[in-house]
Amino acid sequence: MKLPFRLAPLENEGIPPEWTGSGFVVNGQPVNVLRYGANTEGWSSDLTSFHEKVSGNEHFIDKASRQVALEQLVKHLKGGLPILLDVGCSSGAMLRSMKDRFPEATVIGSDCIPEHLESLASELTGTPILQFDIVECPLPDESVDAVVMLNVLEHIENDTEAIRQVKRILKPGGILVLEVPAGPSLYDVYDRYLLHCRRYSLARLRNLVNGAGFGIIRQSHLGCFLYPLFSLVKRRNQRYLKENSVDHKKIVEQEIQKTGDNFLLRLIMALELRMGRYSSYPFGIRCLMTCLRP
Repeated sequence: MKLPFRLAPLENEGIPPEWTGSGFVVNGQPVNVLRYGANTEGWSSDLTSFHEKVSGNEHFIDKASRQVALEQLVKHLKGGLPILLDVGCSSGAMLRSMKDRFPEATVIGSDCIPEHLESLASELTGTPILQFDIVECPLPDESVDAVVMLNVLEHIENDTEAIRQVKRILKPGGILVLEVPAGPSLYDVYDRYLLHCRRYSLARLRNLVNGAGFGIIRQSHLGCFLYPLFSLVKRRNQRYLKENSVDHKKIVEQEIQKTGDNFLLRLIMALELRMGRYSSYPFGIRCLMTCLRP
């Protein structure tokens, strides 16, 4: 199945690449991943490997993020054969969830880090995988029906332009499902090690998407019930920001491992998700927002 829009030519290539349904053709040659290149200052292949090793795809809050995102897509997509884009697909956890839930949709994965994309493209045959920077997005205007960005925007210095690009590529009536770390005052060694440019308040995120011309369908937080404990841990870890001799990687690894398989934390999150279907939370670990392109 071919893509319903024309792909931009790669640098120094005059002929636009084609999607065959199982891979791309660039200048007559087959390739698995379409590489437009990207600024990778906000992330690295080493960090992707670290995250996969320490928490994989089964950390309770990451699973909750994907569940909430899927619920928003189900609720707000308008039917037909939608085109869905996962920005920052990494090793493909959200991408797989989207393909399973929307088998008739065209699901596209993108990331700025190329190292893990080849294996992902080989595994998810039939899924277009692209490397690009969302700030310099090569997709055409009004080409996709929904964009999912989970914990991506905080890595991008120019978050204003990133949101403008998302609005540009969305069709009228298209939706953006967005998640970012909450609590600007809680920036700690974890955020520094993972190359976060910032943490967000819901007000700042709201101003950002409104400024790009989006309407807001839903705004809430994830991890509200866990926030008191979370904030205490974050403030404790802030003392390490001034200690260059401290092994930041080890601290982050220990924090992730302590929480990832905790049965009680999983239970609390499950309760929060159930109640969150009927209400919004005023604070939490992460900001959630579903936006509409008019």
